[in-house]
Amino acid sequence: MAEGPRYRVKFRRRRDGKTDYRHRLKLLRSNLPRAVVRKTLNNIIIQFVEYAQEGDKIIGSASGFELKKLGWKYSTGNTPSAYLAGLLGGKRAVKNNIKKAVLDIGLQRPSKGSKVFASLKGMIDAGISIPHDKDMLPGDDRVRGAHISKEMEKSFEEMKAKIMGANSEVARDQGLGIREKKEKTTLAPNYYPLTTKQRGA
Repeated sequence: MAEGPRYRVKFRRRRDGKTDYRHRLKLLRSNLPRAVVRKTLNNIIIQFVEYAQEGDKIIGSASGFELKKLGWKYSTGNTPSAYLAGLLGGKRAVKNNIKKAVLDIGLQRPSKGSKVFASLKGMIDAGISIPHDKDMLPGDDRVRGAHISKEMEKSFEEMKAKIMGANSEVARDQGLGIREKKEKTTLAPNYYPLTTKQRGA
């Protein structure tokens, strides 16, 4: 390990390769909730996160695994399920009066038409305004699963209608917490307190 009077030990999550704090700071300076998208081999996770001095607060969430409970019979780690998870998370965010957000993909490399941007497309279709490049979004046929099978495409449309329903119980389920009950919200792991100067106040 480097030594010397000017050497500063990096934050643990930076040392572990989990958080880019410079990029995170830029996102926080937007003063908008972060639409956090994380993917695993078999799942896609959507979280709408607000900064708080004591730690980030998750005010709504959705995941690909939840789709199984709604009748989705296919993989929860493909492009159609990523879109549906984004749509579900976006609808819950709208119910929580979130109208704008900024996309947070962490350390994932942006790739045109990837599952991350399929989730983004879902959140946008749910009514959330998120700055983006339209060229990065996957095509409609790929989002619907037309490239996989006609059965999946049909199931996709049914799931989308169920989530988009005006009085959908699914959308009213707020996942990890709602704005009106912040004491029940969950602290996100990327805690990094900002000074007043850093927040641009």
